[in-house]
Amino acid sequence: MLSVFHQGPPPPCPSPFNMAAHVLRHADRLVDKEALRVLSPEAPQSWTYADLKSAILGTGTGLLQSGLTPGDRVLMRLGNTVEFPIAYLACIAVGLIPVPTSAQLTATEVTKLVETLKPAAILHDPEVSTDLSFERKVLTTKDLLAFHTLPEAAFDMGDPDRPAYIIYTSGTSGIPRAVVHAHRAIWARQMMCDGWYDLRETDRLLHAGAFNWTFTLGTGLMDPWTIGATALIPAPNIAPQDLPALLRQNRATLFAAAPGVYRKILSTSADPALPDLRHGLCAGEKLTEPLRTQWNTATGTKLYEAFGMSECSTFISGCPNHPAPQDTLGRPQTGRHIAIVGDTGPVPLEAPGTIAVHKSDPGLMLGYLDAPEETAARYQGEWFLTGDLGQMDADGHITYMGRADDMMNAGGFRVSPLEVEAALLPHPDITGIAVTDVEVKPDTRIIAAFYTADHDLVEDELKAFAQIQLARYKQPRLFKRLPALPTNANGKLNRRALRETYKAST
Repeated sequence: MLSVFHQGPPPPCPSPFNMAAHVLRHADRLVDKEALRVLSPEAPQSWTYADLKSAILGTGTGLLQSGLTPGDRVLMRLGNTVEFPIAYLACIAVGLIPVPTSAQLTATEVTKLVETLKPAAILHDPEVSTDLSFERKVLTTKDLLAFHTLPEAAFDMGDPDRPAYIIYTSGTSGIPRAVVHAHRAIWARQMMCDGWYDLRETDRLLHAGAFNWTFTLGTGLMDPWTIGATALIPAPNIAPQDLPALLRQNRATLFAAAPGVYRKILSTSADPALPDLRHGLCAGEKLTEPLRTQWNTATGTKLYEAFGMSECSTFISGCPNHPAPQDTLGRPQTGRHIAIVGDTGPVPLEAPGTIAVHKSDPGLMLGYLDAPEETAARYQGEWFLTGDLGQMDADGHITYMGRADDMMNAGGFRVSPLEVEAALLPHPDITGIAVTDVEVKPDTRIIAAFYTADHDLVEDELKAFAQIQLARYKQPRLFKRLPALPTNANGKLNRRALRETYKAST
């Protein structure tokens, strides 16, 4: 038998359709229910569904009145505040195409994005780094706040296959790629609600991430609102050791975070007991079995992992009704069509290959912006190739076997080593550079830069140089000079040898 899993297609997406309208579909029924609580020890904020819908559609009106028209791209340079999801959904509601970006990006990185994206406007928080020297309409957080009280805009209904939003992901070429998603992407997430979250209208889901992280935006906000549940988001600067108290005080029933957050909670919290929690959710990096076991022992609750990518969100997971067997990712969610493929198509069961998503998946991207050849290169016939390796058993459970390329994982963000190398190579004293991730302690990996130079360079100066060029999560935490960079028989850089060199020296 071949490594193909297809447990029925999802119901077709309605048409006409609007992603934001789908997210807010319960708002008129649940007008007084708490949709969002921002958790702050000093001044918690609460938003009802009526408040949320009014602010989103009022902001939509303000965006249109500012001169934007449906189809325009809007670059989001906003901080970790509720203005981020409100502006995001407001754009989608009125047919604009928001482009959320990490607040950690430097002005240099943002300038490169603007050159290719050509946005009609930039939504800007003055505290977020952005080069505003180019000629673009700029709307500040003050402008956005004023839009909340404007009359509500009508939803821009249309083809579910039209572009809804764009997100950036690191490319194997070293250049961040703009991933264009359709309105139907939100329709596909119902498979996650059933096959990963077990999400219910009565749930109170606390996501540990920032408002302006796409993991938070989807799992922490849009999915709870689509179901009619309550989203709980910690205010900025809440430390991991403070999260158990917030979970208890706010009676959270679900908790979502990257594995590293669970690890920090277990190592720093004096009391991790969580009496209202049904289970925890994690994604962004591989969950290890020891961490899963430690969390279960300490809290009495289980962790359910999901695997996905920017081009298709998550599509493989474990859930309460079907827990993942040990050392596996779980199995494809009901409605997904997933395979393990080799050079000529799906491989036999238990054989290794590339994890692939069928082109019919409603959550799959429309393509990379203005890059048809690069988009086509990701397909093998009817299968979209993820670049991740795995193998499938007879029950559809998939074991993860790593990346087919050298992509790194930094705190839940995929980072291309080529992008980091390109940013560091202009340093005047560096003659050669190679970047990879290394394991510094069990379950903890950091980005390390190995360089050649005439002499040892001051590490703090190298870190300062990287800080100007790269977002914080892309910056190496370790710099090490080598006599020469290792290469294979074909003269290509050998990153595996770099990891082995580091391991041997520790």
